Amino acid sequence: MRIRLDAVDLPGRTRPASADGAVPAYDNLHVAVQRRDRPAELLDPQPGDAPSATWTLECVTSASATGTEVKGAYVQNRLGRRFIYLSWGTVDESGVFTMFRRAKVMLDLVPADVLAAAERDGLLVGRLGLTDAHGGPLCARVEPPHITWTAAHA
Repeated sequence: MRIRLDAVDLPGRTRPASADGAVPAYDNLHVAVQRRDRPAELLDPQPGDAPSATWTLECVTSASATGTEVKGAYVQNRLGRRFIYLSWGTVDESGVFTMFRRAKVMLDLVPADVLAAAERDGLLVGRLGLTDAHGGPLCARVEPPHITWTAAHA
């Protein structure tokens, strides 16, 4: 099975500091999918001002006592919860990505019927916006209604 994340509404390449100084300014923002247990290995970084971003991940599924388990090189597993990290960072003049924030796309909240259909048809699609309520990069846990999951034919 594959997982495709289709992202829209990216926050832009710059993030000004908050008025109270609690959030610093960031320039040349990018977002990418982080490899499991390897924060420096990123899949296809996209600029923060792109009109959209898409990542496709190879994964495998297996039956478990709690339902269908999803595993793959980009699927994290912490305390029995499966998720995909979207890492936000700045990219300097030499191309080095420095992460400052992450979002967890929660896979354990995919509806069971959608996951079963995706397992059968070969593709699980998550659609989400990447700008938070304050105009910055989306972070923390990403779960419905901030993401919509559907199954499709691969």
